[in-house]
Amino acid sequence: MEPFSQPAMQSAEEMQRKLVNKSVEDLEFRKQLLSDPKSTIQKEFGIDFPENTQIHVHESDMNTIHLAIPPGQLEEEQLEAIAAGRCCC
Repeated sequence: MEPFSQPAMQSAEEMQRKLVNKSVEDLEFRKQLLSDPKSTIQKEFGIDFPENTQIHVHESDMNTIHLAIPPGQLEEEQLEAIAAGRCCC
């Protein structure tokens, strides 16, 4: 598997689009993504996340909006990951 920080990794937006599309088409995949997102995403894209990486998947509904924003203070490594499209924080 490729390390999480490899530049060859797909953009976060592309990965998210593929995950959403597959979760709509494949209910078993959706269940796996909700119950164990990290392992499911690792299998789907063949990448390794660092041990301390946490992934949370939420189902949307008509009354709830989920918004992810980056931390207030970003370290240089985080800024580089965002600029390279490797981080979806």
